Amino acid sequence: MSGKELYLIVAGSSKISGTLLNSVSKLINTLLDFGRVIGTSIRYLISGRSC
Repeated sequence: MSGKELYLIVAGSSKISGTLLNSVSKLINTLLDFGRVIGTSIRYLISGRSC
């Protein structure tokens, strides 16, 4: 390939990939789970209950 042809090659890094979407989805689920754990802990502390 010539240098001109190599310059015209477009890589796939500018598009959103399935791997990126999967990573973002897992991050959101992890943050939601963490929030649930913190919320449950606060509720148990306020009510004075224990598991």
